[in-house]
Amino acid sequence: GSQGSSIFAEVVPHYFAIRARINRMVAFLEAEKPDALITIDSAGFNFRVVNALRKRGNLRPQFIHYVAPTVWAYKPQRAKLIASLYDALLCLLPFEPPYFEAVGLPTHFVGHQIAWEWKIKGDGAGFRARHGIGEITPLLALFPGSRNGELKRMMPIYEGAVAALKRQIPDLELVVQVPSRMVKRLHDATRNWPVKSHILPSTVEKKDVFAAANVALAKSGTIALECALAQLPSVTTYKASTLTAAILRRVLKTKFVNLANILSGSMMIPELLQEDCNPRTLAEALLPLFTDATVRDTQIHGLQNVAAKLGVTEALSPSEKAAAIICGMLG
Repeated sequence: GSQGSSIFAEVVPHYFAIRARINRMVAFLEAEKPDALITIDSAGFNFRVVNALRKRGNLRPQFIHYVAPTVWAYKPQRAKLIASLYDALLCLLPFEPPYFEAVGLPTHFVGHQIAWEWKIKGDGAGFRARHGIGEITPLLALFPGSRNGELKRMMPIYEGAVAALKRQIPDLELVVQVPSRMVKRLHDATRNWPVKSHILPSTVEKKDVFAAANVALAKSGTIALECALAQLPSVTTYKASTLTAAILRRVLKTKFVNLANILSGSMMIPELLQEDCNPRTLAEALLPLFTDATVRDTQIHGLQNVAAKLGVTEALSPSEKAAAIICGMLG
């Protein structure tokens, strides 16, 4: 009872604040009368604004949405809703247009901005020199995430994996990147680990860390894609709570979680999730990326193809392509 009341007390004020913000946005747009309305991501808010404008019928701009919802991963029926709201969709991934074109929505692949940002790589040699890491010292990058719950669940597993790897690679060193607010916590958490560790905020020398490391261990998500774009051999891992994992297994439509694997259609980057996420399996997957040139080179070759599929070899950036498409629609 009391828990239900507290949830009610927390959620209701937010609901009314969001409704008020939607109403203010609708009124503002009706007053401004734009020729085109471009909404970016944030489907929950943006779709409600567009829906309200369409129902009221006072404004008829070109409705364009940038960043397609991941209908290919879950809730594919959302494609129909989006087609009913928008005149065009700009998407980040090359396999997304068919999902929306099938329901009559003109859809354009423009490329992934994160991929474009990784056209310029970091300075690995400079990073190693600044931090006193030898030129040929084996260096593992750990990207553990930033949520308290996941760190509590994952850090003992990472510690065990690093210890097992260190037994095989005696001169191994570790670099860990986390948000600035987490640096002290990670210093404390890794103090007794059996490797020399360099703990850095993710705002500083970010690309240099990727360039300096030989191999990465990354939680699934954007950071795992960034490893692929940096052409840094990696292992993707995650262990959700039992309840979250059960829900994800029911709703997810994809065979892989790492976007690089989804794009390549194969398990190019090892994915060790849930019961497969344990110190022994992680260490066994990481070791050949350090010691076996064939395993390492095979992954790097696949990563180069992923970057090309996301538009990095093209002359225009995703933003420039998006702008050109919108200008074309406006005539």
